[in-house]
Amino acid sequence: MSNDNLIETQDLSVGFPVGGKIFNKRTLMAVNEVSLSIPRGSFFGVVGESGSGKTTFGRALLNAAPITGGTAHYDDGEVSYDLGNLAGADLKEYRRRAQLIFQDPYAALSPRMTVRDIIAEPLEVMGLCNSREEVDERVREIASLCRLNLEHLRRFPHAFSGGQRQRISIARALVSKPRFVVADESVAALDVSIQADILNLLKSLQDEMGLTYLFISHDLSVVAHTCDHVAVMYLGQIMESAPTRQLFQSPRHPYTKALFSAIPSLDPDDRGKAQKLEGEIPSPTNRPSGCQFHTRCPFATDLCKREEPHLETCEAGHAVSCHRWHELQLAG
Repeated sequence: MSNDNLIETQDLSVGFPVGGKIFNKRTLMAVNEVSLSIPRGSFFGVVGESGSGKTTFGRALLNAAPITGGTAHYDDGEVSYDLGNLAGADLKEYRRRAQLIFQDPYAALSPRMTVRDIIAEPLEVMGLCNSREEVDERVREIASLCRLNLEHLRRFPHAFSGGQRQRISIARALVSKPRFVVADESVAALDVSIQADILNLLKSLQDEMGLTYLFISHDLSVVAHTCDHVAVMYLGQIMESAPTRQLFQSPRHPYTKALFSAIPSLDPDDRGKAQKLEGEIPSPTNRPSGCQFHTRCPFATDLCKREEPHLETCEAGHAVSCHRWHELQLAG
C-alpha cells in the first residue's frame, strides 16, 4: 500500500443473498470488483445514478457493509487495518477513526436528546473521555468549529433548521477526531444556499483537522467545485476515475459524458443538448454480459456485449473502463 494513500481497495465486492433459503438463491452484487485509492487529505468524490452502488461502497469502507470479495486496506500512518478482517479492539479503534455524515439531518438526530447529548454520545459509547468535564470540553470545542454556540447545546433538534441540523450531525461525526469521513449525500436535502455553507464548513474542517473525505453525491455541480478526484460508478463498478478538472474537461467514457451533458446550464445554446440514456440500470441480480453499460450505450458493439472491459490508464491519474474510449476520443 502506498504511503500517500489512506485507503486502497483491490477488486472490492459487496454481495447480499436474495431469494429463497434453498431454491432460487441469488446474490445481489451491489459493489463488483472495485479497485481505487483514496489519498490522505483528499476530497474524493463518487458519483453515479441512484442504484449504482455508491452508498454501499462507502459503507463497506466503514465496515458497515460486508466485504464479500477482494480487499480494502486503511493506513493513516499510525495504524493499518485490513477492513475485511476487523474485530474486537481493532474494530472499536477503527470506528473512532472512520465516521459517517448522514444524508438526512432530520432523521439522523434523536428528537429526545439535547444537542449536547447527541454530540457527546460517541465519546461516551467509545469511552474516549475520563470525566463528564472532559466530555463537555470536547463537545464545546467541536461545536465551536462547526459554528454552533453554547445556547444551541441546550436545545433539542426540532428547534433547528436543516442547515443547523446538518452542522450538528457533522459535529457528532467529528467529535471523536476521525481521520476518514464518508459524507453520503450530505447536502442533498438542503437548499442551494445552505449547501454552499455546509460545503465550505467541510472544507475548512478538512484543513483544520487533517480529514480525508469520501464524498458521495449525484449532484455533479457540487462535485465539480468541491472534490479533488472523482470516480464514476455504474452498476457497482467504476466506469471512469480521474482528477476532477481533468475528468470534467475531458471525459472518456460514454456514461460519464451522458452524465455531464445533463448538468443544468444557464447558457441558452446548451439547452436541449443533454444526451438521453434509454432504459434503466439493469438489476444487480441479473447483470448483462460483457460491459455492464452496453444495454444503454449508443456506441456498443458485439465486443462490448461479449467481453467485459477493465480499467485502463489513459493518462496520469485518469483511468477508464471502455473498449472504445480511444476510438471515440479521436472521433470527437
